[in-house]
Amino acid sequence: MLSLIELRTRIEAGRLTPRQAVAEAQAAIAERDPGLGAIVCSDPDPVVPGEGPLAGIAVGIKDIIDTAHLPTQMGSSIYAGWRPRADAAIVSRLKALGAVPLAKTATTAFAGLDPARTVNPHDPAHTPGGSSSGTAAAVAAGMLPLALGTQTGGSVIRPAAFCGVAAIKPSFRLLPMVGVKTFSWALDTLGLFGASIPDIARALALIADRPEIDASGEGSRSPRIGLCLQGFAGEADADAAEALSRAARAAEAAGAVVTDLTLPEPFARAWEVHPLIQDFEARQALAWEYATHRDTLPPVLGAQLDRAQALTAAQYDDARRSAHRARRQLKDVFSEFDAILTYSTTGRAPRGLGSTGDPRFNRLWTLMGVPCVNLPVPGDGLPLGVQVIARFGGDGQALAVAGLIATALARS
Repeated sequence: MLSLIELRTRIEAGRLTPRQAVAEAQAAIAERDPGLGAIVCSDPDPVVPGEGPLAGIAVGIKDIIDTAHLPTQMGSSIYAGWRPRADAAIVSRLKALGAVPLAKTATTAFAGLDPARTVNPHDPAHTPGGSSSGTAAAVAAGMLPLALGTQTGGSVIRPAAFCGVAAIKPSFRLLPMVGVKTFSWALDTLGLFGASIPDIARALALIADRPEIDASGEGSRSPRIGLCLQGFAGEADADAAEALSRAARAAEAAGAVVTDLTLPEPFARAWEVHPLIQDFEARQALAWEYATHRDTLPPVLGAQLDRAQALTAAQYDDARRSAHRARRQLKDVFSEFDAILTYSTTGRAPRGLGSTGDPRFNRLWTLMGVPCVNLPVPGDGLPLGVQVIARFGGDGQALAVAGLIATALARS
């Protein structure tokens, strides 16, 4: 994989120019993407700034995020060839830092559950996950050092785990959603994918203009970690359970205090109502597409919106109250723990391209709005990851704990 930090180190030392760094990404795309389908389109002659803290960093932009210089097609024929007049706020921020929004990465249609054309870089017979399918695959295949995704249920953490890359779904609204196609305005969150925890920490600190996020060495060296199995969400498979156990042992070896954590009933109820909140809002966010192009929508999304027509405002309001109760109680949980360690996925990437996998271990945390980090767990076979979660606004803490465990895993 291409490391953002390594590229920037070479550039700052004068061993690589920003233009050469972007050319490396272009060459990797040309060589590797034909077999992966991760890239929808790319800029053949990009403007490459010579200065800036992200100069020379080619970025993949999930294809529901507006770019003025490249089409934004939402993974749907409805928007084939569509060119926004302006960049999304996040794209403008990347450009201001010197980064190059080089390519649009494949997304499932409107960031829903119908699979995109992308395959898993580790085995093309397996899904890369979704909805940020192309984003995760492009980073895993070494085509891009940084890429943007979004998460409404599990669309950052799950594909990152399936493809074996580091990723963060930051605290809700830490990054601006202006110019990003909405599915659920109470849930949609921009996320970052990179080669390692330090890479995404550096990128998030710069993009959010919060240097403290990258102060990974300044956190507690004995964090209190709650090991949470999320029993209300069902069971993970044996491989995922072993990866979580390995991560917990590594955390303890690094000095962390790991304690079993069972979440009380309000969290089970919040987990239950996540789909209702999501679908009630999706019905409105995609009202034009549903009213004018219902027959063009892919099967899973079309059926999902069909069912959503029957949802009532009273059901939605009750679900929101349940979510609010759980968020209040989560503050008490984080008075006892610095981070939560849990599953990223139910297991390795499923075989076949008919599904993007199950987001059951992600959706509660998206609803809670808290920062979530996928930490790859080294091993044989298809990748596995675990999820590190911190309190709302504790993005630096989540990354610091994930970095601590990553270092311990590398030593074990």
